[in-house]
Amino acid sequence: MYRAITRNIEVQVRPFYLEDRSDPSENRYVWGYQVTIDNQSDEFVQLMSRYWHITDGTGRVEEVRGAGVVGDQPELNPGDSYQYTSGCPLSTPSGIMVGHYTMRNKRGETFDIAIPAFSLDLPGTRRTVN
Repeated sequence: MYRAITRNIEVQVRPFYLEDRSDPSENRYVWGYQVTIDNQSDEFVQLMSRYWHITDGTGRVEEVRGAGVVGDQPELNPGDSYQYTSGCPLSTPSGIMVGHYTMRNKRGETFDIAIPAFSLDLPGTRRTVN
């Protein structure tokens, strides 16, 4: 489990390899990841957008930006949690993902919260994420 806390909002990520959706002979490796966002702050927030920086095993970088997550822009009151699962295909057997969510509070202020860097590695192998 990987975790980061920004402004008392915790983001936890649990990546997992999807062997049944991967085909190493075709250089296709697919991971799922489950994200839990826990609003431990004392203010209402809404997740407005996401940014991902994905680096594969050869150092090739892909950046992904978009509104919300999995078609949703969840609203979290103090003490609320939100969980979703998504996925990431790579052409290499390892990679690293990191990013941030842009949040908005009731006053209309926007701010970014960190998504912790996490490694995508075939089962039985693991790299250190800096």
